[in-house]
Amino acid sequence: MARSNVESLRVYRLAEELADQVWTIVRRWNCFARDTIGKQLVRSVDSIGANISEGSGRGTYSDNRRFVRIGRGSFHETQYWLRRAYKRQLLTSGQIDLLKPLVAELGPTINAYLKSIGQPPRSGAKKLKHTDN
Repeated sequence: MARSNVESLRVYRLAEELADQVWTIVRRWNCFARDTIGKQLVRSVDSIGANISEGSGRGTYSDNRRFVRIGRGSFHETQYWLRRAYKRQLLTSGQIDLLKPLVAELGPTINAYLKSIGQPPRSGAKKLKHTDN
């Protein structure tokens, strides 16, 4: 399958990586934990990349920005469910060490991506002149 433009975005790849790691972790939880926190966590983390992808495919800056904002909301929801899982001792220290850097990088990356969408070129930017030396 050919790689789409959205798949080349760092923000999308981080969202996918976090979603895959969370899935691997939640699959091992007992039935009660999976049915309560696990399903909510997997849905929210999967929604991050899904919304980034959908926004990218919409074709307009305003639609893209709207879906990235929804993805950012899903990121915050994911953080909530990860805190619940931690408080309820569902995550091992190794799992926390694996997820923490992904979460720490993804938040600012989503914000930077959102800021970059649809920004017109800076009016004060100088054009580079080509000179032959």
